[in-house]
Amino acid sequence: MPQPANLSPTSRARLDVMTGDFSRPLAPATRLVGSGRPPRSPGASVSPELAMTSTYVAGGDVNYARVGNPTWSAFETTLAALEGDDSTRALAFASGMGAISATLSLLPHGGTVLAPRHFYNGTSGLLETWVASGRARLVRIDLSDTSAVERALTDGVDVVWIESPANPTLETCDVAAVTRCAHAAGALVVEDNTFNTPLGRRPLDDGVDVVVHSVTKYLAGHSDVLLGAAVTNDSSLAERLLTARTLGGAIPGPSETWLALRGMRTLHLRWERACANAAELAARLEQHPNVVRVRYPGTGAMIAVEVDGGQSAASAVEDAVDVWLPATSLGGVESMLERRRRHALEPESVPENLLRLSVGVEDVDDLWRDLDAALTRSSA
Repeated sequence: MPQPANLSPTSRARLDVMTGDFSRPLAPATRLVGSGRPPRSPGASVSPELAMTSTYVAGGDVNYARVGNPTWSAFETTLAALEGDDSTRALAFASGMGAISATLSLLPHGGTVLAPRHFYNGTSGLLETWVASGRARLVRIDLSDTSAVERALTDGVDVVWIESPANPTLETCDVAAVTRCAHAAGALVVEDNTFNTPLGRRPLDDGVDVVVHSVTKYLAGHSDVLLGAAVTNDSSLAERLLTARTLGGAIPGPSETWLALRGMRTLHLRWERACANAAELAARLEQHPNVVRVRYPGTGAMIAVEVDGGQSAASAVEDAVDVWLPATSLGGVESMLERRRRHALEPESVPENLLRLSVGVEDVDDLWRDLDAALTRSSA
């Protein structure tokens, strides 16, 4: 099959496993299904191998499994094709926190991180331990106020950490504008894109330097693996992240990586259904008498609601649901909810009555009936 002459060897290898008109860019759904597969030849396996090994015969590019694994490479190729272009490199990690820790290791000792008022409590918890030891300085700010970001950057910032929408309160910001301001001030920009997935938004297109994912969530999508990833277009940053993974030891298991890649094959289908369900539920929740506020950014499959009646009413909803799963996670095929302030690391500015909803792929009317009944009982 003829292929464009200007493609790199890596791109050619990727296209060898796909069919279609390669004179135009492939759609994300096609890349998800076709990337990261073995080269096409008669009798070859369609799926990538599950490489269960701790070492390799000497003389090759990789001599030990902490440095590399073919199963990782298949997953990383697929994520890179989805999040960026031919210059993009993705690295898999043992967990989302593994990817976050490695990315934060780019911060110089004693450096300053500018972050949203609300962001994932694992990331903020790690940074707070670094603040306590003098390893870092943390400044929280409303990133939706670009003028305030510009003012804060004049005080010397090394890394701007973005979540848009933020976890768990779903505030958003103008990522491209914040990134431009940060780069003008000499700061590195990192975005946690777990809530969006690359189907919702691609931060590298906005100039973000490093994107991190908790692959455990939407990318793998079935609540059965722990995995993380970091993605960048900058080759020097990619090498630093690889060194952090290799020497820090936050390497993924091949089984988990293989499962995550299998889950990613259907991301576009799961994402479309979950987003449609979330949009419908958000509209219905706006009219519910026992909901005082709905936080929904208009896209994606995450909703946050503040329940009338405070903490006790929100907890009662958790106890009353049957179809929804009260659990600490998100992005799976099943719908989950939880009262986030039950976690000690959540800041006091997160309302006690806030429930974070991760909308899954079930029938939307079943989800609504269960949630409506639980909200109604909570006020009884």
